[in-house]
Amino acid sequence: MRALVLTGPGKAEVQEVEPPVAAPGEVVVDVERAGVCGTDAELFTGGMSYLRTGRSWYPVRPGHEWCGRVTTLGDGVPAQWLGRRVTADTMLGCGHCDRCRAGRHHVCGDSAEIGISRGRAGALAERIAVPVTALHALPGSVDSTMGALVEPGGNALRAVRATRLGSGGRLLVLGTGTIGLLVALFAQAEGVEVHLLGRDLEDLRLARTFGFAGLWDRPALPGLRWDAVVDASNAPHLPSLALDLVEPAGRVVYIGLAGTPSTLDSRDLVLKDVTAVGILGGSAGLAGAISAYADGSVDARPLVAATMGLAETVQILGGHRPPDAGPGPKFHIDPRR
Repeated sequence: MRALVLTGPGKAEVQEVEPPVAAPGEVVVDVERAGVCGTDAELFTGGMSYLRTGRSWYPVRPGHEWCGRVTTLGDGVPAQWLGRRVTADTMLGCGHCDRCRAGRHHVCGDSAEIGISRGRAGALAERIAVPVTALHALPGSVDSTMGALVEPGGNALRAVRATRLGSGGRLLVLGTGTIGLLVALFAQAEGVEVHLLGRDLEDLRLARTFGFAGLWDRPALPGLRWDAVVDASNAPHLPSLALDLVEPAGRVVYIGLAGTPSTLDSRDLVLKDVTAVGILGGSAGLAGAISAYADGSVDARPLVAATMGLAETVQILGGHRPPDAGPGPKFHIDPRR
């Protein structure tokens, strides 16, 4: 089968590889759609921290935002999975440690991440093998575009839940990439008053179409009460800005990762009595994201700028944006093309 293979920093190609085999407890899925994520780009450039720690290595086959249809069952897998449209949790814990048994498999010390770490092949390929325990079934109302947005949606929903805001609360989201916009959409669906901070007005072009309460660049940001702030950016100076802006006794949620270390003054955290939360992975939010997509309360399809063929993935990873692409930050790949 065809699969995208990253062979070294800045080096990638579509190769013919051996198709996956369903081991006991696993299924093989024909991939319908896969998203290209910032993590995939970091693996491509060589900037991913896992490459330095030995958690990831070349060659690597990326792709952890995806959906498809189950075509093969391994031993011990219930027959009802055959033919079902699914996506899956990216984070695969060992299943035996205290963290896994407590439902925190996403921070298992021996976890593998699909398309990212421990050599677990990803979904930028025609087929993928996945443990049945990681699968999430997709209802018919969730199309391929939305199905491949479940994983980032799960991350965003976890960030929204971590704000502890309900209807009438005011949220400021820093960053207008895929995660920032998804955070804003999930929060808006729960009745939160949502504001976004972008780099400039052009950066907010797509956000204008969603009817959020406020869209701002830094000079225009008003001095409102921010009950919670979500940093969904990759800018190293914004974690401290989030802490500066949040209301005393409010909550700051960090889901973005900068390429260089960020600094903030823990004295400000203490003296403002602020709760800070870090979000890693969408595991606990996947089911909720599927439900929100299925009932129509969140429509994330405008975030996808274009859907392209597998061979075009290398251009996307290299930063090329097709001239006919839409305004969204996300690119999807149809590996069947």
